Amino acid sequence: MTGVQIIRITAEEAGQRLDRWLLGKFPGIGHGRLQKWFRTGQVRVDGKRVKANARIEQDQDVRVPPFVIEAVPERKARPKPLDLALVEELMDRVLYEDKDILAIDKPAGLAVQGGSGTTRHLDGALDGLKRGATERPRLVHRLDKDTSGVLLLARNVAAARWLTARFRERETRKLYWALVAGVPKPKVGEIDLDIIKRAGSS
Repeated sequence: MTGVQIIRITAEEAGQRLDRWLLGKFPGIGHGRLQKWFRTGQVRVDGKRVKANARIEQDQDVRVPPFVIEAVPERKARPKPLDLALVEELMDRVLYEDKDILAIDKPAGLAVQGGSGTTRHLDGALDGLKRGATERPRLVHRLDKDTSGVLLLARNVAAARWLTARFRERETRKLYWALVAGVPKPKVGEIDLDIIKRAGSS
């Protein structure tokens, strides 16, 4: 059984959700035990109670309560084959890149992340988009499968943290264009309604 641990957050770890950071540090604790820790206030940051979704910051001290270390069976993950055709297509769609950011023109019909029945998606091609960088690019925002547009990827941890903060604090402006059938009346105005997705075309 471990004793109480006080762990200081490093610059590389900053910006993560606290619960995900804990699961990464101690994969054997399990979600159930972790939720109990937060519910009973056993996990603290700089001496204060926190919620599971709190974002950790550099030089914060996280209190981890005592727990029994359980062996986690080693799992050999099957390497997923890289979709080279998709990588090549995305390479041709790079709009901008520097040492921190990669901007890609995402085509309509391409999912950003995989899901049930979705085998072709941008997340599965990221290993092929390093373009000389040492780290795998990271998605910092999403576009719906049927939406085309500019997708920003971070090329390192620091850039991912910075871009995520800009989107979260709404300091980054997003502009969407839509095609309409006919001429709207009035031509200028504001639509303040929920978006409803209708399958198929009219």
